[in-house]
Amino acid sequence: MIWDTESPVRLEIDGVGLEGRCFGPSPEDKPTIVMLHEGLGCVALFRDFPAKVAEATGHGVFVYSRQGYGQSDPVPLPRPLDYMTREAVDVLPKLLDEIGFRSGVLLGHSDGASIAALYLGNIQDHRVRGLILLAPHFFTEPGGLASIAEAKKAYDTGDLKSRLAKYHADVESAFRGWNDAWLNPGFERWNIAYAIDYIRVPVLAIQGADDQYGTLAQIDALDALYSPFDRLILDDCGHAPHLEQPDKTLAEIADFIARLDRIEAASVEVA
Repeated sequence: MIWDTESPVRLEIDGVGLEGRCFGPSPEDKPTIVMLHEGLGCVALFRDFPAKVAEATGHGVFVYSRQGYGQSDPVPLPRPLDYMTREAVDVLPKLLDEIGFRSGVLLGHSDGASIAALYLGNIQDHRVRGLILLAPHFFTEPGGLASIAEAKKAYDTGDLKSRLAKYHADVESAFRGWNDAWLNPGFERWNIAYAIDYIRVPVLAIQGADDQYGTLAQIDALDALYSPFDRLILDDCGHAPHLEQPDKTLAEIADFIARLDRIEAASVEVA
């Protein structure tokens, strides 16, 4: 893939077209931060945050819409209940290779954070130097499932469908693929906390104190990490720290990346 910061890019992974955007320096020049969106997100719904991350860190940033979201190809429904694991194991490794990823960080929000954790929970990739997890999910909780049920009502009877249709070429694919999976009775047993045991890179987790989709138990699960772990809990913040508290979130991310850069530089000097 050609690193193009002027226009959207198009990737093809196993015959599926995915939209992406590049910000800042290419993987050949600087480490790359790969951003993974939430369950109803896409490239456009990250808004200006990827550009701000690239500017604040000096690193390249690549963000893409998963199949079924944004302007990427639609996904067959229903999604399998292990769709996040499949994204982490079957798609993300090929995508990293396609963009020329050499070293860097995975930064995920909500479902995207779960996928980022699952990647290192299932695949040994020494190119990934750190994880940044915004409002991650490791298991289901009654309150979170209730909020997802409320989202279904808003989609079926409110204006959520029309609002999402501005960003997703196939809004049914985007919403139903996420909502139907989470509200499937079999999904109540979903638990990916095992992945935490296999992560061996520094982790930064950020969550809003008022997150309607998950309690702080999701962040507490990361206490089992064998690697350095930093957390930031933001008051007056819900499920989207990068949009609701962008300045504090960006400052924490920039500081985390700077520390990783210092560790990397020290390692090179020792070598």
